[in-house]
Amino acid sequence: MLIAVVDVLKGFPEAVEAMFPQATVQTCIVHLIRRSLAYASYKERRGLAAALKTIYRAPTRAAAEEALDSFEAGPWGEKYPAIVRSWRGAWEQVVPFFAFSQPIRRAVYTTNAIESLSSTVRRAVRTQGHFPNDRAATKLIYLALRGVERK
Repeated sequence: MLIAVVDVLKGFPEAVEAMFPQATVQTCIVHLIRRSLAYASYKERRGLAAALKTIYRAPTRAAAEEALDSFEAGPWGEKYPAIVRSWRGAWEQVVPFFAFSQPIRRAVYTTNAIESLSSTVRRAVRTQGHFPNDRAATKLIYLALRGVERK
């Protein structure tokens, strides 16, 4: 495994690193943003999202660190110090993101594609309920994945 994009669940990056010590562990930027936006009222989310965008869209790690420092010193950081703590706490799993080119960044930016695939398989299995044997379950999962592949 070369890279693992993980949610912001406590202990998840450490578990991946224990199993795959040479893999780069990257926090899902979308999940980090969602967690940050949960602190703000609905009216403030657009402005807060724009301020956070300067961090994760920075061209380099150094520029991202400067943007995070500016965010912390600015009105958003003063109003929501928990957001700054959240980003700083996940920072070691955020910074690998900046070593990649823009096309790679788009691919590792989020776990949404994986979550969508998992959701499709879960939905197919849940609809069926139970299976007479392993072959029947495997066939249903294969057909669900084939449907996703067409999309």
